Amino acid sequence: MGQKMFSEAQLDHMEREYNDWLQEYEKALQKMPERLERFSTVSDMEVKALYTPLDIKEKDYFQDLGFPGQFPFTRGVQPTMYRARLWTMRMFAGLGTAEDTNKRFHYLIEHGETGLSTAFDFPTLMGYDTESPLARGECGKCGVAIDTIDDMQRLFAGINLEEVTTSMTINPPASVIWAMYIANAENEGYDRKKLGGTIQNDCLKEFIAQKTLMLPPEPSLRLVVDTVEFGTYEVPRWNTISISGYHIREAGATAVQELAFTIYDGITYVEECIKRGLKVDDFAGRLSFFWNSHIDFFEEIAKMRAARRMWARLMRDRFKAQKPRSMMCRFHTQTAGCSLTAQEPYNNIIRTTTEALAAILGGTQSLHTNSLDEVYMIPSEEAVRIALRTQQILADETGVANVIDPLAGSYFVEALTDKMEEEAMVYIRKLDELGGMVAAIEKDYPQMEIADAAYHFQQQVEKGEKIIIGVNKFPSARPDLEFVLKIDDELENFQIERTRQFKAKRDKIKLQKAMDELRRRCEGPPCWENNVMPALIDAVRAGATEQECCDLYREVFGTYSDPGTF
Repeated sequence: MGQKMFSEAQLDHMEREYNDWLQEYEKALQKMPERLERFSTVSDMEVKALYTPLDIKEKDYFQDLGFPGQFPFTRGVQPTMYRARLWTMRMFAGLGTAEDTNKRFHYLIEHGETGLSTAFDFPTLMGYDTESPLARGECGKCGVAIDTIDDMQRLFAGINLEEVTTSMTINPPASVIWAMYIANAENEGYDRKKLGGTIQNDCLKEFIAQKTLMLPPEPSLRLVVDTVEFGTYEVPRWNTISISGYHIREAGATAVQELAFTIYDGITYVEECIKRGLKVDDFAGRLSFFWNSHIDFFEEIAKMRAARRMWARLMRDRFKAQKPRSMMCRFHTQTAGCSLTAQEPYNNIIRTTTEALAAILGGTQSLHTNSLDEVYMIPSEEAVRIALRTQQILADETGVANVIDPLAGSYFVEALTDKMEEEAMVYIRKLDELGGMVAAIEKDYPQMEIADAAYHFQQQVEKGEKIIIGVNKFPSARPDLEFVLKIDDELENFQIERTRQFKAKRDKIKLQKAMDELRRRCEGPPCWENNVMPALIDAVRAGATEQECCDLYREVFGTYSDPGTF
């Protein structure tokens, strides 16, 4: 047991002094009233004028803060944090064909990026090849088009896959894309046990927020567990789920909702893996998280600190994890796309810088900084270089990486961290009462909570209670940017023809045998013997396209459409 940070005598004295100060404050307000009727965070959490030891009077340093790299990890998951190694600068990139994105990868690496992050186009995200009628007009528009293992080879040509870590933002078809990545890496001579990276692979947040949907919840979870199980035994350096709050926040959630729903998604994945027979300490250390860093500076720092403490306590107390790594909330952060504006787009550099600084002070392990032109299109080279330079300047010029968790002990930050955890735990208990996240999704509970929060925020913007510069204060027209990137529509025909030529060259007998084995595993009960990953690797190596694998999933498991509740 530790002890409280302040004695009763100190707190009594503080309360008397605070009340005296409060009277002076009220007198001052009579001469000059506060500029707002109510001060609150961007999530509408009320903020007081002043924070003192009275706001953290129950704080126990050892139980609630501790030291970096030690339970409850409030102050960071590594003992050295950025004094030993900076966060990974992992810029999200994907456009046009595999060659186009490969060129962008090399451009970013040449300019100092330290990890890759792959954006896929909508057909790929939904499990369709470019030639599908459902994919028309979308090839390469919001990411790279990947139909085949040959596309995967082109995507990572000239990049050492044992030296660089690769993140791939893919969800329903994550197992297929990961199989292509592994098969291609092995074809190039790399050892799967030395591959490092992350597949997002978070089906639950798709039902809650992003809506790139393919299968119903139960088979979706089955495939997620298959990847965790396979990664545990075969690709031990890989993070097989990036439990993602980012898209939940982009859909309009508050910081507390992002924190609570994401943590509970993590709880659900742990429960499902344990049901499969995996031991918590064998797989939990390879679960990672993905947070949104929004525009409210202190709220985001508090959210990230609260996330580490919540996850550590839940893993220890709820799941009886023993290894410290199993209790670590390791996470990637992306600055908030929804905070960017088309009006006065250069203001977005300032927003992104502030959000990136919050992520760094919040203790992120890797970071993507949004580009000023993302409201318009996929970032141009000029804009993405500015976004990368933002991280590099913060890292090397400002001094913010010199001290571990420098805001610890701030009365405001610690009180806000506590408030985040308290309010998020209310949601955790509510989700338990509803029977878990799948049951809650079927009741539209998280979806409606987020919709209500988004509507409330929009009302505040329209009333001027929340300010967005260039939009509802100092309003400005949307300008034309000279360097906005355009994707050539002819790329679609090129990609379709290339995929058709790939298909024509396949060994049909070998392909059919591999697809039959994949079907057998999908139709069997969930277990190691029916894990889809070995069959998927064989199938894509034999020439199966992404859609062919996903169509088999859809045939065996059925499809899912969002009910669209209002």
